[in-house]
Amino acid sequence: MITTDAATGPVPPGPVTPDDLALVLRLAADTLRSAPAGTDWSRPAGGVDWDCWSTVEHLADDLLAYAAQLGPDEPPRDRYVPFVARRPFPGGPNNFVFAEREDGPAALLEVLAASGGLMVSIARTRGPEVRAFHPWGLADPAGFVAMSLVEALVHLHDVAEGLGLPWEPPAEVCARTLSRLFPDVRPDPAGAWPTLLWATGRRTLPGRPRRTGWRWYADVPGTA
Repeated sequence: MITTDAATGPVPPGPVTPDDLALVLRLAADTLRSAPAGTDWSRPAGGVDWDCWSTVEHLADDLLAYAAQLGPDEPPRDRYVPFVARRPFPGGPNNFVFAEREDGPAALLEVLAASGGLMVSIARTRGPEVRAFHPWGLADPAGFVAMSLVEALVHLHDVAEGLGLPWEPPAEVCARTLSRLFPDVRPDPAGAWPTLLWATGRRTLPGRPRRTGWRWYADVPGTA
């Protein structure tokens, strides 16, 4: 939530933190675990072109890939760490992380928790001077936390929509994520969460048609 100071105007919502990501991942796990036994995880995930299982795998893959970018003593500044990735089906996510489908949803959520835990842990230990490559900007650890948050927040929206589960993340975390990665997006009176969904092409807002193209800005503020 963006507050307003009578003397200076809007007050920035503050930086994202690893604690924000840990909280969102706990809430995500609770939401996904609430899916009834026998739920079909091959259902389409909201408005994306993947099923719910593959979308959670993609999220786990993103989290581990972001952790890996920050892992080397000298993180790569012009490319991803060169893991071998593959697409599980035409048009599917290009992953190097997969869960054993025969072990069911519990295995999928364990893979997600492992990837997320590694990302949270490395973000807590890497100094703010560290920089690593992302196609949308050379980012510091806070930038990778923010990118992890976008992936978790919006892909949980996709999967929850596909599985028929409720998903309403903390507004304050959404506001901090928007502030860090979407400086071009004006907050909407509807709130930070609807604004983030609009910013990532997932809904309309009054007077704002649905976005058909969008990006975030991963560079450290003031350096792009």
